[in-house]
Amino acid sequence: MDFWEKLYSLAGDRARRNEPMRFHTTFRAGGPADFYVTPADAGMLLKVVSLCREQGMTYLVIGNGSNLLCTDAGFRGVIIDTTKGLNHCERTGRRLVAGTGALLGNVAKKAMQAGLSGLEFAAGIPGSVGGATVMNAGAYGGEMSQVIEWVRVLDADGHEREIPAGQMDFSYRHSIVESGGFIVLEAGFALEEKDREQVRAHMDLLAEKRREKQPVEYPSAGSTFKRPVGGFASKLIDEAGLKGLTVGGAQVSEKHAGFVINRGGATAADILELCGVVRGKVKERTGIDLEMEVKVIGER
Repeated sequence: MDFWEKLYSLAGDRARRNEPMRFHTTFRAGGPADFYVTPADAGMLLKVVSLCREQGMTYLVIGNGSNLLCTDAGFRGVIIDTTKGLNHCERTGRRLVAGTGALLGNVAKKAMQAGLSGLEFAAGIPGSVGGATVMNAGAYGGEMSQVIEWVRVLDADGHEREIPAGQMDFSYRHSIVESGGFIVLEAGFALEEKDREQVRAHMDLLAEKRREKQPVEYPSAGSTFKRPVGGFASKLIDEAGLKGLTVGGAQVSEKHAGFVINRGGATAADILELCGVVRGKVKERTGIDLEMEVKVIGER
């Protein structure tokens, strides 16, 4: 049996070949993945990962693709998308337990409906629990590290482990997950009981701020660059006069300079070229080397 036959025997119609990644990233750009699979549960995920390791096949586990850009040449290997299967979210007292593929907006809404506070900041982040845990995602003064109690992962040996929050090595856009070679399976959130309408009002307020200040009407990957020490990438880009700068269908947002957006038909090459120009101009003007927050995958 070749690799495809083995993958299909494990996942059936949940596996595809030559799947365009523009359908699976919020940038809405990028070429095809050789193989694409949406595991139904953690057991299937483990089997797919084990197959990839046995066959020496490159693989990448993704969530909503909100911090990801695949090159136009595509990804040589297997993309494992967790959002179509490992997306459960249940309440246990003042806690929520959510699967790696659960969308943050849905988890925050579930918390609100249960009268639980702490995830309001996450309501507008377009990522999944797994991706947000990996990079300690945050917004409006909140971060995943403030609410996560434990994370259940698959380690490099294929064993499940539960890691307490205190051992996650959370910092700005960092956790132990990537450096430890782990795959997030689910996370437990410790929240506070609060009046449901108060939680809803706070979420609505943050949503309104986001609509006012961010180009939510266009495909993007959120903040394109990491926050440099002692400053903000958006301020440096704005002061360099780069708002509105365009390469093909990609543009530095005129609303928020920290966002590179797809105004329509942008290729991954357009986006990467524009990011390169922005980094070069800011470096020339300030000496600061902006670091990409967006993860770039695929052949170059």
